[in-house]
Amino acid sequence: MIEASKPRPHQPSLIPTLGIFSAVMLVAGGVIGSGIFRKAGVMAAQVGSPEVLLGVWLVAGIISILGTLSNAELAAMMPQTGGQYVFLERAYGPFVAFLYGWALFAVIQSGSIAALAYVFAEYTTQLVPLPEATESLRSFAFHLPFIGDIAPFKELGVKGLAAAVILLLTIVNYLGVRFGGIVQNIFSIAKMSAMLGLVLVVVFTPGVGSAANLTTDSQVIRPTGLAWWIAIAAALQGAFWAYDGWHKITYIGGELKNPQRDLPRSLILGILLVTALYLLLSAIYSYVLPIDEMARSKLVAADVAERCLAGGGKWIALAVMLSTFGAANAVILTSARVYFSMGERGMFPALLGRAHPRFHTPAASLVVQAIWSSLLLFSGTFDTLTDTLIFVAWFCYAANAWAVVVLRRREPNAPRPFKVPWYPFVPVVFVAFGLVYLTLTLCNDVSVYRKAVAAGQPALMNSALGAALVLSGTPIYFYYRWRKSRAGSSAG
Repeated sequence: MIEASKPRPHQPSLIPTLGIFSAVMLVAGGVIGSGIFRKAGVMAAQVGSPEVLLGVWLVAGIISILGTLSNAELAAMMPQTGGQYVFLERAYGPFVAFLYGWALFAVIQSGSIAALAYVFAEYTTQLVPLPEATESLRSFAFHLPFIGDIAPFKELGVKGLAAAVILLLTIVNYLGVRFGGIVQNIFSIAKMSAMLGLVLVVVFTPGVGSAANLTTDSQVIRPTGLAWWIAIAAALQGAFWAYDGWHKITYIGGELKNPQRDLPRSLILGILLVTALYLLLSAIYSYVLPIDEMARSKLVAADVAERCLAGGGKWIALAVMLSTFGAANAVILTSARVYFSMGERGMFPALLGRAHPRFHTPAASLVVQAIWSSLLLFSGTFDTLTDTLIFVAWFCYAANAWAVVVLRRREPNAPRPFKVPWYPFVPVVFVAFGLVYLTLTLCNDVSVYRKAVAAGQPALMNSALGAALVLSGTPIYFYYRWRKSRAGSSAG
């Protein structure tokens, strides 16, 4: 196992600053993005039943809670900066951990930052117009094999604002984790207040909905047999996208005041809070909109708000902006700590593993992360790339949960301030579900690929490309491994 290099006395380091409230807000704020506002209509069109739709949100929430409980044991056992990177390294060795960290930097987290900032800017256009590039600039494009056409100047106003958001939030978190935590608290409270506000508006607006809508199935969408299971799997994919991000708090374990206590508590409290809010909003959507009407909606929350008050859609646009701004801040704040941890261990450029002498933040990691996220943003490929990493991300989630079993067997006497309840049921069920989900995702990828090839259209197998993107980090790993062993030999 590769150990983190111990900083010399004169070297600056990250400092424990955040308490339990900020930790819970990071979990909840990092999960709640645009998914609960955008995905409900697509999911309704897939399942065709309000009861099944609510069930999908519930199942996704329960599975997320099982994953959170597994992560909580590891987080309390290893309350270090880097989180899941550190867990994977201890359970499976440095190679697996490096590929995980590489995937986060190359696509998963950097692409998430780009996507969240883009959605924020996209919804800004519903409130104020943004400038556009000239026709010649908009039409400029070039092609990348397996990825698609790159049009950097298309939607230049939206991309420019999104890049400004990335820059602003990077500066905020560069200046101190306490400052970034305050921003997170404000926007997490604001977005959850907006969600509860929509619920209250519906409850106190007479005649806006009907209880019959909660039990009336679609007259058009009626999947049966195997098609029903495929519809459930597709809807779960949307729900999991909305629940994604609960693990990010583990990345900043070294900056919590009491990480062994607060990491497991914040993970559990945060995901329970999110699950309750999602179930409440899903029920409100179904109460107001019949399932067929919901299936035709591109932004269900806006349509619900418009039923209650004039201009309600603009209020929802503002809520989405608050939500994505806060989620982007959470990803920027937490993800840079993984690259910092890798740099400390000599598995990434050493500069990334140094803390700012005045602000005690992973300054270089934050800057490099902002640059790469902005490049993905202007390339316009972040959606394509993050779609390819769904397969890899769930493989990592399953590997993390199984690490609980691995370490219980290998290190039975290691201190565990928090233990997974109902062990081994919780991690085993999560891993089993993850394997089934991965299998369904792979089957769907193969089916889509074959249909595209048969139709003579450009074809791409997302899971295969995702695996290839992750494995592309292999030569980088062996380069840094060689450098580290060479430095050790020179020192000896």
